[in-house]
Amino acid sequence: MDEWIVDGNNVMGARPDGWWRDRQGAQRRLVDRLEAFAEARDEPVTVFFDGRPHDAGGGLRVGVRFARRSGRDAADDDVAALVEHHPEPGQLIVVTSDATLAGRVRAAGAQVVGAGAFLRELDEPPARPT
Repeated sequence: MDEWIVDGNNVMGARPDGWWRDRQGAQRRLVDRLEAFAEARDEPVTVFFDGRPHDAGGGLRVGVRFARRSGRDAADDDVAALVEHHPEPGQLIVVTSDATLAGRVRAAGAQVVGAGAFLRELDEPPARPT
């Protein structure tokens, strides 16, 4: 089973829809979309955000984490550390368009999906069982 690790700020920033005017609201909306994605695929998702922790939602299938420190690339460092210390990094799919982070997690054994491609996948309605 694959496990998805999402660079939340990078994914939000991939679509200039005004998310920066209400960062916490945008984070909650992304987490809601990730819940639907995780349920449809029956695969766990962990999303990392920069900034101060708050209730961004999440549930059984989506874990929400905030960077352990503030500053540049804080959440990226947490994502990279998770991949580097994971017992089976080949089962991880990291969603980011940050070239530096993508290189770090690929070197540790994870797969990478770009933020734009992932957003297009989130835009697709879930397949209904026949």
